[in-house]
Amino acid sequence: MATTRIGLGFDSHRFVKGRPLVLGGVKIPFEFGLDGHSDADALVHAIIDALLGATGRGNIGERFPDTDPAYAGADSCALLGEVWRELTADGWQVVNLDCVVIAESPRLGPHLAAMRGRLAELLGVTPAEVSVKPKTAEGLGPIGPSRPDRWPDTRERESGLAAMAVVLMNKGA
Repeated sequence: MATTRIGLGFDSHRFVKGRPLVLGGVKIPFEFGLDGHSDADALVHAIIDALLGATGRGNIGERFPDTDPAYAGADSCALLGEVWRELTADGWQVVNLDCVVIAESPRLGPHLAAMRGRLAELLGVTPAEVSVKPKTAEGLGPIGPSRPDRWPDTRERESGLAAMAVVLMNKGA
C-alpha cells in the first residue's frame, strides 16, 4: 500500500561575526555567519525537520540535541545524510522539496542553483524536484540585518535569518 505524506520544517539562527555563513550546504560570502551548536545551516535544519515530521520521527532537536558535544560544529549536511539514509532504507522517496529562506541580507539569488544542486544531491533527486526561494521580511522584525552599519545596536545584534521547508514524500509507490 502506497503512503504519501507532507512534512513542514522551520529553523532560525542569529547572525554572529567570526563564522562562515552556510545555507543549503553552500558557503555564502557574507560578513556574518549563523550562531549555533552545529554549523547552523538553518535551511538544512528546516529540511531535516520536514523529513522527520513527514515520517513521524520527531524533530531535529530530539535527534541531534544541542546539548550533545558530539554535534558541536557538526556539518548539517552530514546530519541530513544520516536521516536520509534511514528514510531510504525504510522505502521513503522525495517527490518534491520546496524551501524559503527569509533574510534581508545577503542577497541569495546568485547562490540558489548551487543550493538546489547540493540539496538534490543529498536527497538523491534532480534539482527539478528542489525549490529554494529567497524572500525578505521587508525590514520587519528581527530577520535581517537590514542595516549592518547600525551594529552594535541591540536590535541588529539580535537579527538573523529563518528558513522553512515543505516536503512531499512517497513510500511504496
